[in-house]
Amino acid sequence: MRKIYVLGLCLFLLACNGTGSKTTLSDSSNMIENEQKGANTLTPQQEAEGWRLLYDGKTTQGWHIYLKRTDGSAWKSVNGTLFLDPRAKNGWQTVGGGDLVSDSAYENFHLSLEWKISEKGNSGIIFGVEEDTSHEHSWHTGPEMQILDNNGHADGAIYSHRAGDLYDIIASKKEMSNGTGKWNTADVRVENGKLDLFLNGELLVSADMRSEEWKKLLAESKFKDLPAFGQVRKGHIVLQDHGDPVWFRNIRIREL
Repeated sequence: MRKIYVLGLCLFLLACNGTGSKTTLSDSSNMIENEQKGANTLTPQQEAEGWRLLYDGKTTQGWHIYLKRTDGSAWKSVNGTLFLDPRAKNGWQTVGGGDLVSDSAYENFHLSLEWKISEKGNSGIIFGVEEDTSHEHSWHTGPEMQILDNNGHADGAIYSHRAGDLYDIIASKKEMSNGTGKWNTADVRVENGKLDLFLNGELLVSADMRSEEWKKLLAESKFKDLPAFGQVRKGHIVLQDHGDPVWFRNIRIREL
């Protein structure tokens, strides 16, 4: 009798977990699984699917500072994480700091990475960046998926400035950040102008960056006076230096 009861309870719990629908990213990295299998590696299946690592877990090879304004020494590879150490900087994005830019540019891609932010911290994942001296900052051309301590940073009180938001353009559909000091998985998919942002496996933002609606959204944002913003078809990936400690790992990309 006890065996029947236990079996019934298990079936009931499975049924409850299977009810309800939500939009998820089926191939998004599972953070616990990555912890167990080892960070900054690819499985044979991921390699077969065309994924490649943008961070080797040991060095900053494959990255450079935007417009190479500094030596980038504030960006360090520490314990398998790509870490921004503000203590190694001298001034705001001057000596040692600056936005970290991928050496390669991408048009249609799926970027997946994990991030962890400090208390009261702010950073971002910027994409579609045109690196040219005519653009003073990386965010003058590239949209940003926000990284933030929602409860500790002042931007947390601003619409479309919270973690997972398409910064100052589209707010997330729901709250998905794990908070400070904890790993979060972010996915950015861009294919023929169609943009999807996922945080911890949940689809939070979608947009068509070649539509009239996109132009309208930009015209209502703080980027309205930047003519090249959100218009670059093939651009670089950027990890933002916003002056606060931030960690990244399992940075991988697949061209679509």
